[in-house]
Amino acid sequence: MKNIKEDEKLSVLNHSCAHLLAQAIKHLYPKAMFWVGPVIEDGFYYDIDLGDITLTEEDLPKIEKEMKKLSKDGKKILRNELSKEDALKMFKGDPYKIDLINHFDEGELISCYTQGDFTDLCRGPHVENVKLLKHFKLLKVSGAYWKGDASNKMLQRIYGICFETEEELNEYLNFLEEAKKRDHKKLGRELDLFMMSDYGPGFPFFLNNGMIIRNELENFWYKEHTKEGYEFIKTPIMLNKELWELSGHWSNYRENMYISEIDERTFAIKPMNCPGGMLVYKNSLHSYKDLPIKIGELGLVHRHEASGALNGLFRVRAITQDDAHIYMREDQVEDEVIKLINFIDRIYSIFNLSYQIELSTRPENYIGSIDIWNKSEKVLEEACHKAGHECKINPGDGAFYGPKLDFHIKDSLGRVWQCGTIQLDMNLPERFDLNYIDTDGSKKRPIMLHHVIFGSIERFMGILIEHYAGLFPLWLAPKQINIIPVNNEYHLEYATNIFNKLKELGYRVSLDDRNEKMGYKIRESIMKKVPYNIIIGQKEIDDNLVSYRYNNEEETKSMTFNELIKMLDKQMQEKK
Repeated sequence: MKNIKEDEKLSVLNHSCAHLLAQAIKHLYPKAMFWVGPVIEDGFYYDIDLGDITLTEEDLPKIEKEMKKLSKDGKKILRNELSKEDALKMFKGDPYKIDLINHFDEGELISCYTQGDFTDLCRGPHVENVKLLKHFKLLKVSGAYWKGDASNKMLQRIYGICFETEEELNEYLNFLEEAKKRDHKKLGRELDLFMMSDYGPGFPFFLNNGMIIRNELENFWYKEHTKEGYEFIKTPIMLNKELWELSGHWSNYRENMYISEIDERTFAIKPMNCPGGMLVYKNSLHSYKDLPIKIGELGLVHRHEASGALNGLFRVRAITQDDAHIYMREDQVEDEVIKLINFIDRIYSIFNLSYQIELSTRPENYIGSIDIWNKSEKVLEEACHKAGHECKINPGDGAFYGPKLDFHIKDSLGRVWQCGTIQLDMNLPERFDLNYIDTDGSKKRPIMLHHVIFGSIERFMGILIEHYAGLFPLWLAPKQINIIPVNNEYHLEYATNIFNKLKELGYRVSLDDRNEKMGYKIRESIMKKVPYNIIIGQKEIDDNLVSYRYNNEEETKSMTFNELIKMLDKQMQEKK
């Protein structure tokens, strides 16, 4: 789907529609006051103070009706410029607009836009006439603290979307309906994958079916990294404050860390695996001949995310990062980055995920010299191009210790998720005094690559649940095969024999021998997203065959048991 914020025409259209929303609200609720109404990736929102009135989803059609009425009136949208003094007079009595105006310098002109009886502060631009705002939809209403500060008043935030044509709007609304069906929180409950508890907000509980998927992903991760020459470690979950001061996390990430006192000393639960990994590197002497050294860790980290930001498996406080670090000589950096890009490409192709790469550069708060940062950014950009990929520059979004290549994957609905990353770090090896012995016997500083491919096991699982709509490929499916005898009296013995053979071969298989109608059993199995339903009746017994349907497909296919195993084994091997 389009990123509204990055599409200039749609951005202007949606911001103009936010003003139309505000005008309609003012008509329906005359005492309403407004904070801001920005354009976002998937439309727009407006934060509103309605006093004691609380809106619900049921109020949105009424507001839409007023918006359509205003749109038909066809008022022009006019821009005006005011002095700060005049703006303060115009919006006197409105604390939200006064707050915005007070951020302007004396003598600075302030722009506002007027449509009919409604005027609002805005830099613009806007469409010329409200009649261009025809194809819109209000999507939801939620709460939002003023300025995002929990100590401030809770405002009401209305989200919406606007397109140039009715066809585009309907396409988007259909997309939203499909996304609802794929919601990983909904499917997580229905398929018994994971749960959440008020006893641990942001800390997911994985159920048996979810653990099967998780274990398959982790086993796959270990196997693929082993192919690439990685060794594996496990570092402590809690380490002394002094380590986090050395790494820079204490000054740059302290507010997101969980702290505890042990033996009158301050410890912190790790928010990242990297510092522990560097202690492991430092535990041994290394020669130039040993490099590159590749070390991986599926490490559990904890981060104090804001409660309002928590979202199923997408935003949690306990995160299993698939961290890996490569320690190398300077002459090896480009080759290793290229190899890593190709490695990530291979992994994503298995899940049928396309991607784009962004180069995130030096942030406002950083450690190290600008020269090292510039050099690091150039190395990453050139390696990306030599690997056959373009990279979009994302200024100021690097980690505090180094620039990075971020991999934005696209799922089956066209949604984009930031998952993988490659971070080039010339700073932390310096801080941790990491060394290797060079050809002349002198000590040299290694260069370090941090990388993740999944990003985190939890979030990647959430993405895959929605990407596959809960119907996982055979190798990942919690229950791979369900065997359904047509009539237990005549067909159960043969079905049980097939069940036992499949189980011995390691397949996750179930036998539905309940006294229920076959159609009911098949529908339930489809709802549970079981890939293969094997149906055993008299014909299968007489011909020594098995018949199967792939989930909700109508066609039933018959083959010998050996042919079935050959087909299933091929799918398992190819991970299709």
